[in-house]
Amino acid sequence: MLTTALAQFRGRRRPNYGTGPIDRGSVPSWPVDENFARESFTFARLKYRSTGREMSSYAWWTDFPDADLNLSYRLQQLTALKVNPEPKVLEITDPELFHCPWVFMSGAGNIILDVDEAQILGTYLRNGGFLMVDDFWGQAEWDGFYRAIKMALPDREPVDLPRSHPIFHSIFDLPEDLSLQTPNMPFATRNRNTGITWEDNHEGGNTRDVHFRGIFDEKGRMMVMICHNTDNGDGWEEESSDPWFFSEFSEKRNYPLGFNILFYAMTH
Repeated sequence: MLTTALAQFRGRRRPNYGTGPIDRGSVPSWPVDENFARESFTFARLKYRSTGREMSSYAWWTDFPDADLNLSYRLQQLTALKVNPEPKVLEITDPELFHCPWVFMSGAGNIILDVDEAQILGTYLRNGGFLMVDDFWGQAEWDGFYRAIKMALPDREPVDLPRSHPIFHSIFDLPEDLSLQTPNMPFATRNRNTGITWEDNHEGGNTRDVHFRGIFDEKGRMMVMICHNTDNGDGWEEESSDPWFFSEFSEKRNYPLGFNILFYAMTH
């Protein structure tokens, strides 16, 4: 659990779909040393096409831009990492992808990749890149994501990560008896104090059990961290929406896990 009382900020609720400057809302900015601009960490979100209930081509912006802005700010505020205050939205085909050691994908249950995108994503991951996947629920969405990632990494299989894995203990020690499942903020507040932390409005099977899975290269380096049946991005995005949600999820689960995943990716 974060030990600092955090003032809470938010960005802009209505996304611009990555087509222009991001309105930061009340999220503070900060200067970046021009001599180390390329060395600063930048939150990079992958833009992709999708089909199904996620509004056709716009599922990629789930929790955007507040999740991106808030996690960047908390990293700058609470760690020694030098962070770019301006997150990026990247097409998979953008050459800038290969300058980003960590990228984020949200709501990817109905993702569509063409052959070129799959080849580029696979090359990025095998060349040292790291992908965090978040906020997709149920068997149908798992099947959709699995089909896409197998196009990119046809010879690799996701494996379940035990809670003893170092990624859960790299900065914050997240004990095994702490559930790391987070629903979206409105669902969480409607079910406050019931113990229900799963979203039940998704098709295709069980959403009660959270799964953390990794995909590793031939040398055992994790290339992909998959957070299935949970919504860490909402914990970052909605940190100011409800004090109980902030203390129960954002502060206790989502920021610590996000920090752990990022620092594990950057050091392994």
